[in-house]
Amino acid sequence: MLITSSTLQVSESLTNLYRDRKMGSKDNVCAPVLFLLVVIASGIRLSEGTNFTLVNSCNETIWPGIIANYNSTGNDGFSLKPGQSSIFSAPSGWGGRIWARTGCDFNQNTSTGKCQTGGCDSSLKCSGPGDPPFSIAEFNLGDIDYYDVSLVDGFNLPITITPVKGTKGNCSVAGCDSDLRANCPEELVQKSDGKVVACRSACNVFDSDEYCCRGAFSDPVSCMPTNYSRIFKQACPAAYSYAHDDSTRIKRSARITTSSLCALDQNHQMGSRNSHKDSGSSCWHFP
Repeated sequence: MLITSSTLQVSESLTNLYRDRKMGSKDNVCAPVLFLLVVIASGIRLSEGTNFTLVNSCNETIWPGIIANYNSTGNDGFSLKPGQSSIFSAPSGWGGRIWARTGCDFNQNTSTGKCQTGGCDSSLKCSGPGDPPFSIAEFNLGDIDYYDVSLVDGFNLPITITPVKGTKGNCSVAGCDSDLRANCPEELVQKSDGKVVACRSACNVFDSDEYCCRGAFSDPVSCMPTNYSRIFKQACPAAYSYAHDDSTRIKRSARITTSSLCALDQNHQMGSRNSHKDSGSSCWHFP
């Protein structure tokens, strides 16, 4: 892992952002969880791997889970206290999912335990996919990089993907900074100890072909938004709300030369939600 002074500058900006949000909070609703991609400036190319900085801007501890696709390596899991950040170094060509687990209780000796949402095989370090409902960031890195934030498996925490801005490219903030738990339809609500901890997907609740986009509804033409997915989309327009909501997916060219890191955008504005590809840019943003 390579850490430069630019990385430290970004970390300082993230710390300031967390402090400002916490001081300005008017209620106990969790602030967005930020997943920030960091491409180090000192000549690192995407072919050599990519660094992700995961930042917990919530008022509670979370346990990020990281699972690689079948043809990738790099599974992980750990805890992040409020205001903490951690760097995950993904190998070249990595593909996988990153999400936040909540309400976990792990045995310090065995690193096993349970979570209220997002648990993976009762283990701190994930070795299998998490249990829905949860909000997920998905990545496929290669010659062309694809990434998205998905609520197809439900929602447990706000996720905002914030780019570090380089000298080129059209970087934008995207993701879901709304808390769907506050307006979740009653039939989709998941509670723990009387508290709403997540909003389930219609597929997870009703297990029908229509809601799950399978069988006769498996292709992009027949897999259409439903009343439930529209609720998710209205609250989080820059996130996948159903299986074939592909207009939300973003791709970009991987022709990176030397990268130029800059501080986090303090305005934290939601950017363009349109899919696009930019040539030779030095930044990466997740939808």
